[in-house]
Amino acid sequence: MKSSNDTINAVVVYHSGYGHTKRMAEAVAEGAGATLFAIDADGVLPEAGWSALDTADAIIFGSPTYMGGPSWQFKKFADETSKPWFQLRWKDKVFGGFTNSASINGDKLNTLQYFVLLACQHGGLWVSLAIKPANVKASKRDDPNRMGSYVAPMAQSDADAGPEEMSSGDLETGRTYGARVAEIARRCSEAARA
Repeated sequence: MKSSNDTINAVVVYHSGYGHTKRMAEAVAEGAGATLFAIDADGVLPEAGWSALDTADAIIFGSPTYMGGPSWQFKKFADETSKPWFQLRWKDKVFGGFTNSASINGDKLNTLQYFVLLACQHGGLWVSLAIKPANVKASKRDDPNRMGSYVAPMAQSDADAGPEEMSSGDLETGRTYGARVAEIARRCSEAARA
């Protein structure tokens, strides 16, 4: 059985159009102790990313929400996951995800639901956010889970703001979630080895 000191092999695979989702990916990866792999502007994941996904205990998806769903670059990657899907290579892995958009709502839930469905198609186990929403009058922009999500982290970045101006609460939500995904993956791994 793995001890609590053993590390979990987690991978964050994401696309970022303007750098905001990249910054969120970095926060999630920090919390999970994960390796980052970016999907490029042409929707291509490097070969090393595919190998890392096959050996990962936990896979965390990330994409901005554009026009009510993930970017086309992420969708291209998702379509290409049909090869590991066909061979059940990601079955029983732990999955999570996150998204960012300029609007408070921006239909971010559709992007997260897309990730959940993709994880389920691969026979994976989805990890929820488990951070209560910051939804009282005293709540501030930099409070964790200010978007009130339950599925996974949602971040909001003003359309005219740079990545360095992102809410520290959104980034902390990502870090905390990354740690949760890694912990759930650790528990699953320990249970499988017991």
